[in-house]
Amino acid sequence: MDRRCPAAHPEDPTPCSGPVAVTVLDAFNAGADGCEHHAARLLASLDGGRVYALPDAPAGAAIRTFTAADGTRPFCWGDGPRTEPSQLSHAENRARNSH
Repeated sequence: MDRRCPAAHPEDPTPCSGPVAVTVLDAFNAGADGCEHHAARLLASLDGGRVYALPDAPAGAAIRTFTAADGTRPFCWGDGPRTEPSQLSHAENRARNSH
């Protein structure tokens, strides 16, 4: 198996999308560096998470990661129905609440 970035969850089968470019921190400031793809998936799965670009990251890496996380469901690699707000993306919850 190819090595993946530290932000990749062990159960997430997807490969990295590029170099390690950002750091994702949780509400307690524990963090992991990752590619934009896995960092977005990690950020989507956290409550109160934040993302910061690493010094050598491509321009816009943190905002791309943040934007991708907004539309990504928490633990998106998991199967099963998703109906509870905690199982939906931030974007899906906003859409539900705007009606």
